[in-house]
Amino acid sequence: MPTRFRDISPAIEGNAALRIPQQDGFRRIHDHFAGDAPEREVAIVLPVGCGKSGLICLAPFAVRATRVLVVAPQVKVARQLHDHFDPTAGPKFFFKERGVISAPPFPEPVEIRGKTVNRGDLDNADVVVTNIDQLQGDSNRWLTQLPRDYFDLILFDEGHHAVAQSWATLRGAFPNAKVVNFSATPLRADGQLMPGRVIYSYPVREAIERGYVKRLKALVLNPASLRYVQDEGGVEVEIPLDEVRRLGETDPEFRRGIVSSQETLTTIVEASIRELRRIRSASGDDRHKIIAAALNFKHCHQVVEAFRARGLRADFVHTRDGKRSDEVLAKLDRHELDVVVQVRKLGEGFDHPFLSVAAVCAIFSNLSPFVQFVGRVMRVIPGTDPGGPHNLGTVVFHAGSNIARRWDDFREFSEADQEFFEQLLPVEGLDFTDRSEIELDPLLPRTASQMEVRGQSGIVVEEIPLLENEVAMRHIRALREQGVTLEQIREVYDHEHVPTTLVRQRQAARIALNHEIQRITGELLATRALSHDGHQLDKQRLGRTNFQVVKSRIDKLVRERVADRERSEFSADDLRRAQEALPAIQATVAAEII
Repeated sequence: MPTRFRDISPAIEGNAALRIPQQDGFRRIHDHFAGDAPEREVAIVLPVGCGKSGLICLAPFAVRATRVLVVAPQVKVARQLHDHFDPTAGPKFFFKERGVISAPPFPEPVEIRGKTVNRGDLDNADVVVTNIDQLQGDSNRWLTQLPRDYFDLILFDEGHHAVAQSWATLRGAFPNAKVVNFSATPLRADGQLMPGRVIYSYPVREAIERGYVKRLKALVLNPASLRYVQDEGGVEVEIPLDEVRRLGETDPEFRRGIVSSQETLTTIVEASIRELRRIRSASGDDRHKIIAAALNFKHCHQVVEAFRARGLRADFVHTRDGKRSDEVLAKLDRHELDVVVQVRKLGEGFDHPFLSVAAVCAIFSNLSPFVQFVGRVMRVIPGTDPGGPHNLGTVVFHAGSNIARRWDDFREFSEADQEFFEQLLPVEGLDFTDRSEIELDPLLPRTASQMEVRGQSGIVVEEIPLLENEVAMRHIRALREQGVTLEQIREVYDHEHVPTTLVRQRQAARIALNHEIQRITGELLATRALSHDGHQLDKQRLGRTNFQVVKSRIDKLVRERVADRERSEFSADDLRRAQEALPAIQATVAAEII
């Protein structure tokens, strides 16, 4: 039974490479489950860009878990999480990148993905990562073959999905496991609350103050009056702004008509373009982009057309065509687009920091999907000043779309976040009569950590030696006396051992076995002057080629002599014994085809 989350002492407290919410969240999880925790399931709320994935990596240490199951809502998020646990993932490997664990042994990760892993891989693992689709249904092979005490900790990423039946089934399969749900918003799009009491929530306002996410502002489009045609009788009506706002609050059809009208689309598109150009000019970087939310597939085309008509490179992603969407996202990553339009497609797990303007051409009935959408423009651009012109996110919306009035979900957020979003999305008290476009910059009150330096006196310069360890200094002097140069020492450091994992070693061994069997098959046919595509060895006249007949015979002998199960279920020991048995098997098959 793996015990690395108990045996390894991670560097968490005082680790400057970890973010404040990661350290605080770790302590909250530890304190909650220390001793006899009254609640099996709890929740953590962290804004986009505040280190949620890293906190998921740290959580098993907080409870000294034996074996952990990490579940994501989709494949892309699961793969990202697995990379954070994977020592072969280079800079994506969280523990080493953040100095949490400096050297092996590391916790062993494995990802459930089709038949690429087997039960033996899971038995060797400290953490198992997957997406919920891999564990669907009461008859799922993993849920039926794993003991009910197999996991003692379950971590749900994007935990607002965890009220779905599939998640409830998974939770019930391991009834004694502790459960922690993580999300940027505690509510689903349908308004259901994420399971578990929220034991830690990090305010958006503080995340902005510390430079973890972009500073946000809103552009509210406010007509002094609005003319529209009512369905009944086709009569054109002109109403003032107060009535526009009232109808937006009370009439769903009015809201839909507002965001789908050509006039509204034009104002939102043009305001978004002006803001994009302002950000690009201020930052000197043309990679900044717009993300737009559309109503449906047809509306996607209309929004794209509106941006293209004004000279911008625009395209859309939609669940109707996954392959096409992947191509569009590849163009986005290559900075070949100025605008990407979506219908709730680019949610959790999507990360493109150069999205800086969020154009709201859709309707959001509650806060959760809106926060997910705004989150796309909240990520700080790496290598830039968090408080500089690169890192300002702007939300553009129309006063009649009721973006500002549907926030009953505020009760689930911290008081600081309620204040922030109420400023970003004002409900009342704005004078729209003088301008058709009002800029709102939510106030971020000065805290004790913010200060202005006016002068300094009595400065003392202290010289600090590079190494205070006298033993280390003696070794360095000895190396220098032996003629060892700095370049030679650096070369040794640069050739540091590249880590691997048990599951990757087994998977590589399986591929190597398959390649070796194919090589032997070709060699046997060549020694008998038989072509691969011929049928001389197909004695049963099944339409099989010579290559298929010989390889099938080798595969059968491997199974007979090593393990009577599918190759995908072979353990590392099985694969080693198969390689050792191949010379004898080759001799047997060679004798059979003389």
